Amino acid sequence: MIYLKLFLNFFMIGTLSFGGGYGMISLVRDTVLSNEWLTESEFMNFIAVSESTPGSIAVNMATFIGSSQGRLFGAFVATLGVVLPSFFIILLIAAVLKNLMKYAGMNAFLSGVRPCVVAMILATGINMALPTLVGYVSKNTNQPETFHPDMRSVSVFLILITIHFLYKKIQKRNPSPILMILLSAGLGILFWK
Repeated sequence: MIYLKLFLNFFMIGTLSFGGGYGMISLVRDTVLSNEWLTESEFMNFIAVSESTPGSIAVNMATFIGSSQGRLFGAFVATLGVVLPSFFIILLIAAVLKNLMKYAGMNAFLSGVRPCVVAMILATGINMALPTLVGYVSKNTNQPETFHPDMRSVSVFLILITIHFLYKKIQKRNPSPILMILLSAGLGILFWK
């Protein structure tokens, strides 16, 4: 049954991932692609929509993916699955946090998790950049990998990076993420119209 499968998969993702929504993306990607719920291209679109809508990217992704597979109830169970582990873990930590931080083992655990979180976020960024910008497609066959750069995507990326650095140099602060998302949406309409 799809609802149970959605709940269990997102519950596992919520339980086993560290680093927030960006740390979850690689686990969600593996789950979604292995269950054949979405294609790679559809998944990339879901990330873009999840990032540009209000709320946590992990919750938004669970909701959108659940909705695509099981409509309203699918969205509910996937969202519940991804949120419940964090809810219970936070309750547990809040109850014993002061006592936990006294133990060297807990500090060692957290020190070991930090590099893993950075690696998962970096891997997610690379996995998103390769197909989006340079069109890298790995075929799991004997054929060699192929590159088909998308010049429109590369152009939008370069425009946004240039605007970001110019704004930061002139204003001495980062540009608003909301304005950058709106600008990228406008560039998308302009370039892909």
